[in-house]
Amino acid sequence: MDGKSPEKLILVNREPNGVALVTINRPGSLNSLTRPMMVDLAQAFKRLDRDELVRVIILTGSGRSFCSGVDLTAAEDVFKGDVKDPESDPVVQMELCRKPIIGAIRGFAVTAGFEIALACDILVAAKGSKFMDTHARFGIFPSWGLSQKLSRVIGANKAREVSLSATPLTAEVAEKLGFVNHVVEEGELSKKSREIANAIVKNNQDLVLRYKAVINDGLKLDLGHALSLEKERAHNYYNGMTKEQFKKMLEFIAGRSSKKQSKL
Repeated sequence: MDGKSPEKLILVNREPNGVALVTINRPGSLNSLTRPMMVDLAQAFKRLDRDELVRVIILTGSGRSFCSGVDLTAAEDVFKGDVKDPESDPVVQMELCRKPIIGAIRGFAVTAGFEIALACDILVAAKGSKFMDTHARFGIFPSWGLSQKLSRVIGANKAREVSLSATPLTAEVAEKLGFVNHVVEEGELSKKSREIANAIVKNNQDLVLRYKAVINDGLKLDLGHALSLEKERAHNYYNGMTKEQFKKMLEFIAGRSSKKQSKL
């Protein structure tokens, strides 16, 4: 069953090619998040992670904005109460999700929306899109990773400027800093996101999941320990293969190589 909230504010569309599209669907409020929306978004990622037919997830927002943050009229409901429950935390569930997540960003990704973008594995942004951290402006303490993740992606000095002054980070600058993968015309946003998703779908699904995991887990470690992690997982991977599986792998590689040669 596709995950739609009762108000249809979080839409999930599973496509036959293994791509799932998740849409934050509250365009009249620039896709600002209420507590029920956060829970629905978290559960959508949890369900998609378990769905073996889904291989890649594209996350986007409807209308003019990706996500303008938390609906501040419901701020107390969002920031107090059982906010530490991982089951209802969309960023936690995105980080736990084994499938690659592509963020398709248009308009604004503000504060919580910025943090959700940071939880994606790959970002495609429409020209003119902006990422903005307003925690310091409104007296809201970050809790979805913005204070720690952004500096590791774009550098500490630039992150301090963006967060402490609430200065927008444009998609174009974000691309130069390595945060955004591609900046495209707005009409090309869906096309480019799906192009990347389809390229991932064509690859070995087991290796895609393992590769995402070793990259993301390694980023939490220093380089020495991260290299050891890669070595350990590589040994476990090959040691777990039967002779027949190893033979099939070599035959597949040989077959791909011969196809390339025949095209030359």
